[in-house]
Amino acid sequence: MLVTGGAKSGKSRIALDFCNSLDKNRVFLATAQAFDREMTERIRRHKEERGSGWSTIEEPLNVAEAISSVDNKDTVILFDCFTLWLNNLYMKHKKDHDAAVNKINNLLTLLTNVQGMIVVVSNEVGMGIVPDNELSRRYRDDAGSANQRIARISEKVIAVIAGLPLVLKDV
Repeated sequence: MLVTGGAKSGKSRIALDFCNSLDKNRVFLATAQAFDREMTERIRRHKEERGSGWSTIEEPLNVAEAISSVDNKDTVILFDCFTLWLNNLYMKHKKDHDAAVNKINNLLTLLTNVQGMIVVVSNEVGMGIVPDNELSRRYRDDAGSANQRIARISEKVIAVIAGLPLVLKDV
């Protein structure tokens, strides 16, 4: 399942509510890193919102490996969020775009073979102005292309606008 939308649109809440409705072991795969107090507080609030019924894996880079380590038919993994993970890849690999693309491709291949259920939260970054620099345009393009690929392999795709879910696909 893919849950997409703009920043602060309510994507995480919709994804969390969906996962909580399932009778499965719940794993939250967090990609955020606490580089400052604001992000530290944001991460703390998100943990509190999830409650005790969740296991948490904090993995900013090796997402495919983290998914593989917990994937089974009795588990739902909430991967929040793809675009933050993509940003982490860009920061790690700097000018080595091929390394980032290889990580993306490896993850997308893995997503087609999960045994359990995975819910991917991802920002829709292509609805604004065209970025003024090459790196930002490449990021936008990679995020948009990956979102399309995730949507194609997903059984369900939800766009969230102003906290309201709009089901785009439900196979």
